[in-house]
Amino acid sequence: MILSASRRTDIPAFYSEWFFHRIKEGYLDVRNPMNPHQISRIELSPRVVDCIVFWTKNPGPMLDRLEELRDYTYYFQFTLTGYGRDMEPNLPDKEKVMIPLFRELASRLGKERVIWRYDPILFSPKYSIDAHLKIFEKYSRLLCGCTEKCVISFLDLYAKNKRSMEAAGYRDLRSEELQLFAEQIAGMARANGMVMAACSEEIDLKACGIVPNRCVDQELIERLTGYRIKAGKDKGQRPACGCIESVEIGAYDTCRNGCKYCYANLNPAAVRYHLNLYDPRSPLLCSEPVGPRDKVTRRKAVSLKGEPLNGPRQMSLFES
Repeated sequence: MILSASRRTDIPAFYSEWFFHRIKEGYLDVRNPMNPHQISRIELSPRVVDCIVFWTKNPGPMLDRLEELRDYTYYFQFTLTGYGRDMEPNLPDKEKVMIPLFRELASRLGKERVIWRYDPILFSPKYSIDAHLKIFEKYSRLLCGCTEKCVISFLDLYAKNKRSMEAAGYRDLRSEELQLFAEQIAGMARANGMVMAACSEEIDLKACGIVPNRCVDQELIERLTGYRIKAGKDKGQRPACGCIESVEIGAYDTCRNGCKYCYANLNPAAVRYHLNLYDPRSPLLCSEPVGPRDKVTRRKAVSLKGEPLNGPRQMSLFES
C-alpha cells in the first residue's frame, strides 16, 4: 500500500503532530469526501505501507522528526514557486527560508527523495513569461545538486479558484508561446542536472524536453524499496495522470497555506470550521468524532511488493 499525504492538504506543514501520533498508534481514519458518513480505517504498519508520498510547500515542521519514519520508505514532493504573498499569503520567504530548507532536506534524505514542483504555473500581468523565466533560472541554480527532477503543471481553472484567478488577470498562453516557454525552462532544468516532467498535462511536451510525470512514481518507489511494485494506474485521478494507485489520507478544506489558485479549499469559512475541529490525537483529521450515523470500515491493507530487484537494495536513511 502506498500512502498519499496528501493531495488534499499540507500535512507536513500543518498536521505533522497528528501524522506522527497516527504513526505511533498504527492507524488513522479518513472520511469519504463524497459521503462523509463512510469512514475508512487505514493500517499504518510498515508491514503493509510500502511508501509514503508527502506533498508539501513547507516540510519544516517534520525536519527534526524524520527519525520517527526510520521504518518507512518515503519521499517528498516539495512545491517551491516564485509567487509572492499575493498568491501564497501564508508561506515563509522563499529565498531566505524555503530554499535553504529544501537544501537541508535534500542533504538529509538524498536528492532522489526530494522532488521540486514548480507548479501550478499561471500567467498574469505580474507573473509574465519573462518573470517566470527569471525566477525559474534563479531557483534552478540554487537547487542544483539538491534534486533529480523538476515537475511543472499549468494552472487549471475550477469553480473553487476561478474568481480569484480572474481577479489576478490570469490568461492562457497561445500554443506557440507555451511551447517556447516550455523549451526554455526545460533547458534551464537540464543545465542544473534535473529532468523536467509535466503533471497531468494533456498537451504533449516531449518535443520540448519535458516528459509526462508520475507523482506517485512506480519506478522511483521500486528504486527506493528495492522491490518490484505490483500496482495499477490510479483510476481515481485524471486520464492524463500517470500515478499508480495510492491511499489518500488527507481532508479537503483544511490547508492553511491560503494559496489563491487552490482547488482543495472551498472557501476560508470552510477552512476555519475544520481547523476548529483539529485534534492531533484524533484518528480523523480536522473532523467531528465518529457519530452514530457513521460507518467505519477497515480497509484491506496489503503490501504491493513483489520480487526483489536485481542487485543490492538501496539502504534507507537510518539503516546501517
